[in-house]
Amino acid sequence: MSGTAVGAGFFCLMLVLLALRVPIAVSMFITGAAGYITMAGLDPLLSYLKTVAYGRYSIYDLSVVPLFLLMGNFASRGGLSKALFAAAEAMIGHYRGGIAMAAVGACAGFGAICGSSLATAATMGQVALPELRRFKYSPGLATATLAAGGTLGILIPPSIVLVIYAILTEQNIAKLFLAAFLPGILAALGYMVAIAILSACILHQRQRAIPAPGVSGYPR
Repeated sequence: MSGTAVGAGFFCLMLVLLALRVPIAVSMFITGAAGYITMAGLDPLLSYLKTVAYGRYSIYDLSVVPLFLLMGNFASRGGLSKALFAAAEAMIGHYRGGIAMAAVGACAGFGAICGSSLATAATMGQVALPELRRFKYSPGLATATLAAGGTLGILIPPSIVLVIYAILTEQNIAKLFLAAFLPGILAALGYMVAIAILSACILHQRQRAIPAPGVSGYPR
């Protein structure tokens, strides 16, 4: 049986385990260990496990991952997330859809601090979602804005995902950060433009739904 066939079979097994709601880490470990045993045997697997853990955790570059998360936690506790949102709101909040665009800008700024999409979406959701609700934004638009803005956390440098990718592929981390900077800024601007267009379309629909002056049902 070829290695490709073994890999495809155990990949299907992993999908079945995930469908059965087995935790992702457990599913990947079970299928990986079973595939390793099938191809090489139990003793090589045990020999590999006793060295790979230390080999992975002894890489100095991975130390930036918990430090990024710690820095994001400090920034959140120190009120930096609220300050970022307030600054973005002061600059673009007066435009139509400006509160949602300010939330995207704040997500971009906070993502440049912590490097994690989950942390960015969770933190900015606590800060920006009450403001979006206060200004009567639809729940769908509010949550979609924060979900889309949260993705900027792994794109705008520094990024945890880019660090891990650079380590796995043996690439230069600084060059990856430089390469991701422009796409991150363009993505943030693209989200803001999409919000502005959507807000203009909603306004146009509401204006068309209101009868013109002099029509029955509309006060003169």
